[in-house]
Amino acid sequence: MKQYKVGVIGATGMVGQRFLTILENHPNFTVAALAASGRSAGKTYEQAVGSRWAMTVPMPEKYKDMIVLDAENDVEKIASAVDFVFCAVNLSKDETKALELKYAKAECPVMSNNSANRFTDDVPMIIPEINPEHAAVIEAQRKRLGTKRGFISVKSNCSLQSYVPALYPLDREFGVKDVLVCTYQAISGAGKTFERWPEMIDNVNPYIGGEEEKSEREPLKIWGQVKDGKIELSHRPNFTAQCLRVPVSDGHMAAVFVRFEKKPTKEQILSVWQSFEGKPQQLKLPTAPEHFIHYYEENDMPQTKLCRDLDKGMAIHVGRLREDSQYDYKFVCLSHNTLRGAAGGAVLMAELLCEEGYIDNKE
Repeated sequence: MKQYKVGVIGATGMVGQRFLTILENHPNFTVAALAASGRSAGKTYEQAVGSRWAMTVPMPEKYKDMIVLDAENDVEKIASAVDFVFCAVNLSKDETKALELKYAKAECPVMSNNSANRFTDDVPMIIPEINPEHAAVIEAQRKRLGTKRGFISVKSNCSLQSYVPALYPLDREFGVKDVLVCTYQAISGAGKTFERWPEMIDNVNPYIGGEEEKSEREPLKIWGQVKDGKIELSHRPNFTAQCLRVPVSDGHMAAVFVRFEKKPTKEQILSVWQSFEGKPQQLKLPTAPEHFIHYYEENDMPQTKLCRDLDKGMAIHVGRLREDSQYDYKFVCLSHNTLRGAAGGAVLMAELLCEEGYIDNKE
């Protein structure tokens, strides 16, 4: 892979901070621009973040004295300084759409962590091991935008990254018909720590705004097909979801119940999970986990604290596979929501698009 200069838009927020910890020692991506709201613009990164640094590791020294630019007013300056940007802003849906479009039209590819463009029909929503072929729609998007380099690519909702990777390879073999999923989501998914959200200590909140709709609808785009310059949503599998916020710092867990068109044996399911790998593993991309899906035989695994950081926090963890009295099977999944689910998933998506030639190096 070539060397690329990148920018982080929304660099002061929790996901922006996570981007910087991942990119600190990246072999191919060098952070050349940091941007945030006008309130932070003109300050050093250390000044702009202040006491809001939320990572468990110290703020990387290399970013402390970088001057934060204005995400909305310095688009041209940022676009000229980088090969592409990661975007993790805290704006309304319409404001986010407008901002990402502004960067794309400035001939700056956007790797988005935001939900605003997930259902724009020529914007790929990529889980790199699952649907890398959706990147083919970028050509049609560029034609619509009138750009040569600029485009928008998004990652899916963070909770999907735990259970969709376990279901997708099973669907190819046995046909997944119906899925019921209950997710138990960490507070970092709301951009919070326990210091900032003490109400969540010793508490469970049974409602996360918009999350159930995303969990039921977004998989249908991932399962979709590129046709006539658009991604057509799949009409199957049928998903129903319930999403809860739980008192965990990082790591989204999912209890999954699945019904198949052709019911496999337990041994067949385990064989599919064991052997499944995607393009990131084949290409040995820097952020890719060595082994995508880890299955645990122990009855009390996977556990959030024990498993979430394994394999760079980018692996999917599955356990407790057993037959069910109403569905065919049930099992438990886990992924790190700010690594695989957010910033890490976007970095891996960018690595894939660079390797596949969708992002050219300006130099």
